[in-house]
Amino acid sequence: MTGGGLGRRALDWLGWIASPAMAGAAFTILCLGIVTWLPALAAVGFALNRWRTDGDTRCFTGVFAGWRTYWRPLLPHSVLMTITAVIAASNLSFLSGRSGPLVLTLFMIHVGLVAAAVTYHVALAVAAGRDPSGSAADWRRTAFRLAFTSVPRGTALLGAAVAAPVFSLPVPAGPLLLGTTVPVLVGLLVADRS
Repeated sequence: MTGGGLGRRALDWLGWIASPAMAGAAFTILCLGIVTWLPALAAVGFALNRWRTDGDTRCFTGVFAGWRTYWRPLLPHSVLMTITAVIAASNLSFLSGRSGPLVLTLFMIHVGLVAAAVTYHVALAVAAGRDPSGSAADWRRTAFRLAFTSVPRGTALLGAAVAAPVFSLPVPAGPLLLGTTVPVLVGLLVADRS
């Protein structure tokens, strides 16, 4: 292989780190509004899908461009899920200080519901990112099929959502930059195969 070919291949591999990291930086900025996380996540799906399919390397600005499409239809869902997440975290905190079979059962039910919600919302970001002109109802139906009709797909989405923040810890600000974008990127790759 020539030096130029090797250099080009190295740049392509770096793009698989830089593009999700740039999208993650934009996602972090958009999430400063706290309840804006779901439209921002869908915008990440939009930017990463354009990067993968069209070669558009402007992932940082692509997230902001996608935001204009997603904030209005997804913000009510995002507000509701933010309130739900706060309640679930409060319940888990309360239950973690208790013992007994009923408490363990309730704790595990909460953990299962959180895992299902994470899987579904990654799939929702993927569905919206792949079809920006669709309706929120179409995105929800597609997300449900992507997340829950195939065990390997759902496991891949949940596994990526859990593993990405952990494995990005050695990178400075890694969980902020890659913790959400890598699961969406994995979701896009999984959706391509379904």
